[in-house]
Amino acid sequence: MADHGHFHWNELMTHDPDSAKKFYAETIGWTFEDMEMPDGTYHVAMNGETPVGGIMSGGDFDGGSDRWFAYLAVDDIDARLEKAVAAGAEAVRPAFDMPGIGRIAIIRQPDGALIGWMTPAG
Repeated sequence: MADHGHFHWNELMTHDPDSAKKFYAETIGWTFEDMEMPDGTYHVAMNGETPVGGIMSGGDFDGGSDRWFAYLAVDDIDARLEKAVAAGAEAVRPAFDMPGIGRIAIIRQPDGALIGWMTPAG
């Protein structure tokens, strides 16, 4: 996998997605494509024809305020998650499948920082 170990995706978890979309449209020039999800609308940020991130309602993922959240691409999420836990990480959200997106897990590093790891689809 060419992207293994690289940052693959970023999401803004916010209590006010419309305000965030307006801000990034006006300042960066992003447009947005909406995807309906079981728990609300996910707004895919587009830089021209390229998806570059997402905005979703939330912010209470780990308690606290609105924030950007990063995902690293890994070659095998299940094997890498096993290694992470053995190295002292906590699987906050064990690996799960997002059809058409990939297999994702959320971990808390031994130092307490949260990050997403994912094996992208395709």
